[in-house]
Amino acid sequence: QVQLVESGGGLVQTGGSLRLSCAASGRTNVMGWYHQAPGKLRELVAAITSGGGTNYADSVKGRFTISRDNAKNTVYLQMNSLKPEDTAVYYCVATIGTIATLARGYWGQGTQVTVSS
Repeated sequence: QVQLVESGGGLVQTGGSLRLSCAASGRTNVMGWYHQAPGKLRELVAAITSGGGTNYADSVKGRFTISRDNAKNTVYLQMNSLKPEDTAVYYCVATIGTIATLARGYWGQGTQVTVSS
């Protein structure tokens, strides 16, 4: 059983930046971030493999960067040029499998990101 510890959420103004961090208690192959806004489904924001391959939602390309430290089993999401539509609960997710199985992996409890205008 892998536990995920998230940090870095908060309130920021439009155009500002936040960095989310998530540390896993054990080995993972793929780590990523989902978000969920009120009344909407959870969506994959970004994911990264142990080899460094990345995947981004179209809405965040060019603004967000996902990275990881394999030695620490930690994933980061650098969020720049934030917009009000980025407001959501962000969930760290990890799997020992592939990106295709990420949603069925381990989930953090979520951290709130709010972008004010």
